Amino acid sequence: MANSPKPIKQAQPLMPHATATWLVENTALTFAQVAAFCQIHVLEVQAIADETAATKLTPRDPVRAGELSLEEIDKGQADPSYRLKISPGPAQIRRTSGPRYTPLAKRQDKPDGIAWIIRNHPEITDAQISKLIGTTKTTIAAIRTREHWNIANITPKDPVTLGLCSQRELDALVAAAAKKAGVLPVEDGRLGADRDAILAELRAERDAATADPEASETPREHTADTLFKSQD
Repeated sequence: MANSPKPIKQAQPLMPHATATWLVENTALTFAQVAAFCQIHVLEVQAIADETAATKLTPRDPVRAGELSLEEIDKGQADPSYRLKISPGPAQIRRTSGPRYTPLAKRQDKPDGIAWIIRNHPEITDAQISKLIGTTKTTIAAIRTREHWNIANITPKDPVTLGLCSQRELDALVAAAAKKAGVLPVEDGRLGADRDAILAELRAERDAATADPEASETPREHTADTLFKSQD
């Protein structure tokens, strides 16, 4: 005997309990119908109706939200055995390209982050900055040429600190831009100078210990702090 296909479960309202609250207050649907549509237990609907629910929710209108039509509500009110069907929502649009989305609260920080990159990493192109920060090339060009309308109030700030990108993303972009531009990383020569000074100091102490055997009984101990104290 062939197995009968399982019924396809319909989508749940975005805020089921808030939707149930609205349906209880604004329709004559049964608790069972509301529970079935919102996919919650009928006792939860009963608690909402009796105002004994643990949390008082603001009602959410499923009609205005496009999840339920007035025709469906009328069908349900006319037939208590009818189970309401949720309206198909608009197809979700997936972002596949373009600049990244930046929360509204952080958008005012973008010019500061852009100015910081322009000042500290001139090898990074406007297109790369646009992709990293999520802004337009026009804005970047205006900041670069100091023609931005708010240039007087723009202060260069690390975009990582501002939360506009991660340190890993910034480091990867800097490395890629430097490689493409043929810019070699600047080597810090301080370590080499310190190394030579440390070796010279150790040789001098060794020679002194050889000349004075008593001095070798209490050799000077070196730690990372003492050896590299000259860097501070």
